[in-house]
Amino acid sequence: MADFEALHLSPPIAAAVSRLGWTADDPVMRDAAPTAARGHNLVAILPPVPAAATPVLTGLLSRLGGGVTGLLLAADADLDEWARRIHLLAGETGLDVLLAHGAGRAARRLRGDKPVDLLVTSPAAALALHRRSALRPETLASVMLAWPEEWGEESEISSLMQDLPKDAQRIVVASVPDRAGDLVERYARRALTVSAPGLDGVIAPSGPVRTVSVPWSRRAEAIPELVELLDPASVAVWTLDRGGEATIRQVLTSSDPSIQIVTGDAPAVQTVIAFDPPTPSRLRQLVTAGEVVLLVPPATEAYARRIASPRRPLRLSGALDTAASVAEVRRAAIVATLETGPLDRALLTIAPLIERYDAAAVAAALFELWSGTPVAPVAAPVAEAESPAIAKVFVGVGKKDGATVNDLVAVLTKEVRVDREKIGRVELRDGYMLVEIPAQEAERIAAALSRTTIRRKRVMAKVDNAEKGRKSPVGGRRP
Repeated sequence: MADFEALHLSPPIAAAVSRLGWTADDPVMRDAAPTAARGHNLVAILPPVPAAATPVLTGLLSRLGGGVTGLLLAADADLDEWARRIHLLAGETGLDVLLAHGAGRAARRLRGDKPVDLLVTSPAAALALHRRSALRPETLASVMLAWPEEWGEESEISSLMQDLPKDAQRIVVASVPDRAGDLVERYARRALTVSAPGLDGVIAPSGPVRTVSVPWSRRAEAIPELVELLDPASVAVWTLDRGGEATIRQVLTSSDPSIQIVTGDAPAVQTVIAFDPPTPSRLRQLVTAGEVVLLVPPATEAYARRIASPRRPLRLSGALDTAASVAEVRRAAIVATLETGPLDRALLTIAPLIERYDAAAVAAALFELWSGTPVAPVAAPVAEAESPAIAKVFVGVGKKDGATVNDLVAVLTKEVRVDREKIGRVELRDGYMLVEIPAQEAERIAAALSRTTIRRKRVMAKVDNAEKGRKSPVGGRRP
C-alpha cells in the first residue's frame, strides 16, 4: 500500500489496485501512474483491453475530484467494459463517474447542479454533447483517448480538442506505436511514452493460436462453452489481473473444479484460454504452456492479427458470438446517427409509412435494406435528379495562418450553425480557402463568417461570384 501511495495514488485507489494483483514495481505502473496522477501528458502503448490501462486509470482517477474534471473517450462497444474497470478501481472513492452511450440523458446530468468528476463516452456522443453546449471543453482538466485507432475517423473530435485549455492533461492510449505518433503530434505533445513489454517495436507473432470472436459481455460465458467443445484434459484461464476472476468463477461452478485461473505464467496444461488480450511476450509464454485460445472482443481483431500467427478461428457450438459482435457494432452506428443527426430529410421520407404501419416494423424493414438486402432500383425522371445549385465562398485565411480545413468546418457548424451535410468541398490555399455551400444560403453564410475568427485572425468572407450558381457535380465530394 505504501509503495502505491509513493506513486501518488490516493489510498482507496491504492487499495483497489493492490486487490487486483498489481504491484508498484510493475514497469508500466511505475512510470504511468505517477505521470497521470501529476497531470502530465502521457502516451501508453498497451494491449486493447481496459484492464491493461489500469496503471493509467489509477493515476487519472487519483487526480480527479475537488474541482478537477476528466473526460474518457472510447469506442462505443468498449464503454461498458471501461465502466466495469473504473468501478473496480474507484468504487470507494466517492467520485461521480457518468457513463454515456448517448447525449440525451447525459446532457441533463452535465447541466445539473452536481458536478461530474469523470465522463466516459464515445467520440460521437461527446461531439453531440459539445454541440448542445452540455460538454464544455474549457472546464476539463484531463482528457484520455482510449485506443483511437479503433474509432476509424478521429477527426470529428478535432474541434473539441482544440477548445481544451492549453494546460489540460492529454492522455493517449494506443496499441500501435506508429499510429500513436500522429495522435501525439496533434493532441499530446511533450508527453512521456510508456509501453507494455514487446509493444514498442516490431512484433514477431506467436502461434499457432485459436481465436473466438465474442462480445466483451460474453467472455466469461464463453469459457464453459469452450471447455465443453474442446474437452481438454486440463485447462488454465489466463487473465491480465484479478478483475474478472469473480465473474469467471461464477460461470465455472458446474464445470470441472480443476480449471485454474492464473494471472502470471500459465502452468503446463492442454489448453490455455486467454480471457484478456495478452502482450506479445505473455502470449509466447502461454503458447509454451499449452494450446492457446484467444477470446477476441470487437475491435481487437487487428491486434490479434499482429501478435498471433497462424490463427485458426473457432466457432462455439450453438452460440451466435460472431453475429452478436456484428449486431453490437451496428447498434453503435445507429446510436451515433441518432445522436449526431440531422435526420429531418429521413423523417420526412418515412413519416407517411409510420402513419400506416407499426414504427418498429418500419425500422426493421429499413434495417434489412441498410444491412444489405438487394432492392430493385426505382427509376426517376432525369429532371428530378438534377443537383442543387452551389456557390463557393472565399474565406481569407489559409495555410500561412496555420488554418486547416477542420478549423473552417468547425466554425461553420458550431458558430454559423450550418448543417454538416451542406458543407461541400473545401480548397485550402496558402492565403485563403474556398468552400462549397448551397447557393441560396451563400450570402448569409459569408456574412456570418465575417463575424468570426480562425486561428485568432478575423475572417473576411465573400461569395465567389464566378462560381455562384454552378451545379453540384454528380456523386460530389465531402471533406
